[in-house]
Amino acid sequence: MNTCSKCGNQQIIIQKKHSGQNLCQECFIESINEKVLKDTRKYKLLEKGDKVLMALSGGKDSVVALHILNSLREKNIIDIVAVTIDEGIKGYREEGIEIAKANTRTLGIKHRVVSFKEYFGRTLDEMRGQDDTRQDDTRQDDTRRQGDTEPRHACTYCGVFRRWILNRVAQEEGATKIATGHNLDDETQSILMNYLEGNINNLIRIGPKSESRDERFTVKIKPLREIPEKEIGLYAIAADLNVHLAGCPYAGESFRREIGEFIKELSRDHPTIMYSTLRGFDKIKPILKKELTPKGNTGECRRCGEPSAGELCKACSFLEGWE
Repeated sequence: MNTCSKCGNQQIIIQKKHSGQNLCQECFIESINEKVLKDTRKYKLLEKGDKVLMALSGGKDSVVALHILNSLREKNIIDIVAVTIDEGIKGYREEGIEIAKANTRTLGIKHRVVSFKEYFGRTLDEMRGQDDTRQDDTRQDDTRRQGDTEPRHACTYCGVFRRWILNRVAQEEGATKIATGHNLDDETQSILMNYLEGNINNLIRIGPKSESRDERFTVKIKPLREIPEKEIGLYAIAADLNVHLAGCPYAGESFRREIGEFIKELSRDHPTIMYSTLRGFDKIKPILKKELTPKGNTGECRRCGEPSAGELCKACSFLEGWE
């Protein structure tokens, strides 16, 4: 009979194929806490006195990250303010907001709920409707640029607008770091996606901690970067956390989902594949950055004032396209 690799308990809740460990409930929770805090120190994600803006969707990843980082808040090492972004996805986001509120209320953490509608005048559902209309108009007008006929997935808009809001709210709150719940699966998906798409500019931005050359961008950190998604889900259950389990209805459209399924299939026979992908990328990233990081200063978007490489930031270029 298998016993816990740490304490000998016979009630095992996980057998880690990649490490060979068997862990009981208590030791598993402790191991995740220790791993996340160890990585936080290793990659210097946080410093004493940091004010962290936690991007809290209410899903398992962000809720687990919030509860683990809260241990540092309770020791007066950092402060935390949580923000939940309401994208305006009817029938989906409402439950996540309520769960996010419940978690922050339990922990006594300041919590803000902000929305696409508030900052951009339209919900994600409305953006998709506008884009569908624009695509129909484009197909009827052969004088439009060919590039304009390419439909965009909801994830494209969502990612751009969420990043814009997080940076703006961080400025409003005086936050020194933005923490997200990205996990090992997310990170390896991003590495493979950007490599396959030849998007080197995005590829060199991947890592445990963002390193923008423009101080107007608040530093982003990923405390759960080396924790597999399934272990985060198990942690949420084992620690009896209140999490939003429903998946985004738009996620099925994305290239990320296809890549995620591919990696999961590989992991069945090669349980260390995500770790080796991450470690390999981390070794070559410094070389990529040295050779490919663009020189020069980032300008300012003429519309919103946020940092931008061009006349308009990506968010404002989308918005002007609909006006």
